Amino acid sequence: MYLHPLIAQLPQKERVALVQRSELRSYRRNETLLTANEWSNHVYCVASGPLRVVAPPVPGGGADVTTDFIHQDDFFLSPAFNEDSFQATQTLIAALPSSVYLVPISAMRNLCAAYPSVALCLLGMALKRMASMRGQLQRISSLSSEDLVTRVLRQLTYLAPAGTGSSGYDKRITQSVIASYSGLSREVVNKTMRDLESRGLVRREEDGVHVSAEFASTDFTSLQAMAL
Repeated sequence: MYLHPLIAQLPQKERVALVQRSELRSYRRNETLLTANEWSNHVYCVASGPLRVVAPPVPGGGADVTTDFIHQDDFFLSPAFNEDSFQATQTLIAALPSSVYLVPISAMRNLCAAYPSVALCLLGMALKRMASMRGQLQRISSLSSEDLVTRVLRQLTYLAPAGTGSSGYDKRITQSVIASYSGLSREVVNKTMRDLESRGLVRREEDGVHVSAEFASTDFTSLQAMAL
């Protein structure tokens, strides 16, 4: 049974109680878990498969924008725990087939009250995500198309790896998703990736899309190393 590192060190009684109050759901690729403006009373804990956080298009047109990825052992949660429900401002979509625990907000709040270390860990994860999102926005505004695409491809090798120890990412992650996250058009992403392929920096294989080790490291590596 999957056990999130956040609760792995808690007394067995607390772990069992939390699991009993939680619901495990499976989602197909591109299936929506939560829609913007929808009300929810759950914390979403990812057991497997990355999720996309998508901002709705601005009034008058435009495409959805992927603002973040929620990966294994991470949470999508309410901005405040003082209420048992919240209204989502963004849409949550399974980027790949995913398994997610839906934990009642009230249960997580009680756990935070009983174990301050849990609350501090959740706060730390939220702060790191905010810093990562700010960094992504800064890169979109300052980096070239190629630098943006190579950074996103490198991130995907961590978020959606093609296999254990792989240098590639799952080929089911489409160029449209990459464009949405990098702030570029689908056409620009396609052109950039074709150029990277011609230079031997990207190669498509049966098990995934492999990228060069020369690509920049990402903010997500610090999340992987974070102690819980």
